[in-house]
Amino acid sequence: MSQFSRFHFNMSKIKTVIWPEVILFGDSITQGSFQPNGWGADIAHKLARKCDVLNRGLSGYNSRWGKILLPRLFSSTNSEENNIAAVTVFFGSNDCALQDKNPQQHVPLQEYSENLKEITRFLASVGVSADRIIFITPPPINESAWEKECIVKGSTLNRHNSVAGQYAQACVQAASQCGADVLDLWTLMQKDGQDYTAFLSDGLHLSQEGNQFVSQHLWELLESRVAHLPFILPYWGDVDAKSPESNLLCDQ
Repeated sequence: MSQFSRFHFNMSKIKTVIWPEVILFGDSITQGSFQPNGWGADIAHKLARKCDVLNRGLSGYNSRWGKILLPRLFSSTNSEENNIAAVTVFFGSNDCALQDKNPQQHVPLQEYSENLKEITRFLASVGVSADRIIFITPPPINESAWEKECIVKGSTLNRHNSVAGQYAQACVQAASQCGADVLDLWTLMQKDGQDYTAFLSDGLHLSQEGNQFVSQHLWELLESRVAHLPFILPYWGDVDAKSPESNLLCDQ
């Protein structure tokens, strides 16, 4: 006799546990966020047994390509189950590449702003309201360090910190116009003239210190969006050792 028949559980009445989702959408800085000590991994650790944190980072992508991909990454099914707790949208470091040096990744400033707004509108169309969206601006660029990386790859410096700042400002403005929240890394990392270069591993991507910085400041914005979510499935000490099915197979 099987365990389930022995305890007379009707399998047709057992509900699948659905974890709420926090979706991290962006470029390589998001893709790499699940590395050891990465900001995405830290957020996932904080939300264990509360949310699935999904990494939808795409190295080298810009907001134009991200916008095009949206229908393949988000569906109305998730929203109908109301299980998307938050979405981070983290583009700009590739968009701000200089057009004459890196035309493949470059996206004009005005188009970048419009792409962010279109991403918000699409998410709204599948049930993800603006109050569940957090924009993240590109971080600052350490030009001297990034230039060395460019030279190794056979090119010249293809990004400027001042230009990244223009895209960061556009991101902040788009968030305000859409009613979304925003984490302005470009400004925060340079606040009060602090040395931001320690936040970057190669002049463009985040170092361990930079990952910690993003995790800390993102959590300040994210926590209120997930604080109401319950701990999923019973605490082990609450499971009835003689009849665990009574706890584990029934809604609590």
